[in-house]
Amino acid sequence: MPELIQEGDHVLLYLDRRRTYLVKVEKGKNFHTHKGFVQLDMLIGKNYGTRIKSNLNVEFVALKPILRDYIIKSFRKTQIMYPKDIALTVMFSGIGPGSRVVEAGTGTGALTTALAYFVRPNGCVYSYEIREEFLKIAEKNLKRSGLTDFVKLKNKDVTVGIEEKNVDAVILDLATPWLVVPHAYNTLKPSGTIVSFSPTIDQTVKTTEALKENGFVNIETVECLMRGMQVERGKTRPQTLMTGHTGYITHARKALSLENKNNF
Repeated sequence: MPELIQEGDHVLLYLDRRRTYLVKVEKGKNFHTHKGFVQLDMLIGKNYGTRIKSNLNVEFVALKPILRDYIIKSFRKTQIMYPKDIALTVMFSGIGPGSRVVEAGTGTGALTTALAYFVRPNGCVYSYEIREEFLKIAEKNLKRSGLTDFVKLKNKDVTVGIEEKNVDAVILDLATPWLVVPHAYNTLKPSGTIVSFSPTIDQTVKTTEALKENGFVNIETVECLMRGMQVERGKTRPQTLMTGHTGYITHARKALSLENKNNF
């Protein structure tokens, strides 16, 4: 049976590719736009994908929000990671349902939301952030996406140390990731993954050097550039603007030392 929209659910009101709105469906509430207002309670009991018109007779489509929508529409105080970088980070981390992941820093929770989505239903993300005001925003974003049960937010400095042991992955998005690399090695299970996102090459070089010095192997850094296409028969061409450099993604695996008896 198709899933029906219930009171309290979130919908993505789609007007066109550039104008979408993530809203909570509540009885007696209207959502106001420059194209008129939409009566949200008219959506209760309807299928996702339902077309609905504003009082100005402008058509919207009520779509079911996906992970990308929650990230793009998240409450924020800082620049968040782009979905293209989040996708690569998740792929390089190797995480999945049941994984235990350490993340730092939380920021306003965009990457945290994605990690929690993939470790469901019995995994956990331990997310470190030193700025308490950011944790409050992250908590708000996680609640809206329904993923709070899979995250433990920690108002602590990850450069001092990591409390968890034998985790599957450590994922870093902070100013000084190289300071966390030794702690990451100690907290990861053998063959575990580390992924670090940095906007500058100087940060990336320091992180790579720290990974080499601390027993990590298979070290690689990539950059993801994304270009949209304007598709029309006989007129298809690349879009004029593209999402260029946003950061460098460095990933590696934990290798045991020759002296470690667990090798044999």
